[in-house]
Amino acid sequence: MTIGLTFDLRSHYLDAGFSLEDSAEFDSQATVDSLANTIGELGYDVDKIGNIKELVKRLAKGMRWDLVFNIAEGVSGYAREAQIPLLLEAYGIPCTFSDPLTLSICLHKGLAKRFFRDLKIPTADFSIIECASDIDNVSIPFPVFVKPVAEGTGKGIDGSSFIDSNEELKKRCLFLLERFHQAVLIERYLPGREFTVGITGTGNDARVIGVLEVVLKENAEKRAYSYVNKEECESRVIYQLAEDHGAEIAAFNALRAWRGLGCHDAGRVDVKQDDWGIPCVLEINPLAGLHPTHSDLPILCSMKGMAYSDLIKTIIESSLKRVNRQQLPCIA
Repeated sequence: MTIGLTFDLRSHYLDAGFSLEDSAEFDSQATVDSLANTIGELGYDVDKIGNIKELVKRLAKGMRWDLVFNIAEGVSGYAREAQIPLLLEAYGIPCTFSDPLTLSICLHKGLAKRFFRDLKIPTADFSIIECASDIDNVSIPFPVFVKPVAEGTGKGIDGSSFIDSNEELKKRCLFLLERFHQAVLIERYLPGREFTVGITGTGNDARVIGVLEVVLKENAEKRAYSYVNKEECESRVIYQLAEDHGAEIAAFNALRAWRGLGCHDAGRVDVKQDDWGIPCVLEINPLAGLHPTHSDLPILCSMKGMAYSDLIKTIIESSLKRVNRQQLPCIA
């Protein structure tokens, strides 16, 4: 059985002139090699395909795979994470992780929060800013937290994301609209404990691996699991397993969100407590980072005694289970 591996290599984009922040979500060579080696050790033939442009070239040449293990984030647009899965779906080639619709909804944090709200899952009050004139209509009480609506790895989040005045709010929103060329999400600030919940499986088979609490050190940027804090997590962040009542409620809400938005195979749900200690779902990451020692999901798995190879095996087996149910025809 041959498994193709699709990815956006960070060094490729840095060489093309992308900044460190703009390329933050792309994967290192170490991540790609770790995945390829692990998939091979599990008994599969591995084909390192690369990004979407390389995939298009391969498809045009008539190449096909039994399964594609996709970790490509995409470059631009609200559907960037869905581009490769959508292309593979058109050719009847199955791939790991969530379908294109779910990936697009989850990437747009404002849309995802509307689903959470409809599902009666606790989430912070919010507004979506599409243009400068929307800022004057925000009625959420201060303090608020401001970030790009469709970024990951803490991009666009720093010490200035915490806002407690109209003047700061307007300044920050205008900056983010110009910097990231996308809508801005304003949320009521949640002051409590922050968790990330690891989940494997699909639908009724979905299970919580564990709950990781994110604790910022004294030298970290305050009030935010920011881009810098994530990039330098080894020196700025303490990760610790959380197994108390608050963590249990966070896991419960996270699993409801995961199933409610139809997520597949494995990923993370980020949760933070509000003023009353209620765990509110911030966002779902259905395409979580998979660096063995730097990414949150493998870190959590390791702390729970789950080997990296077992995580990858679980993802592949979950995907194949869905494939066997769907029986997709492969288009020549």
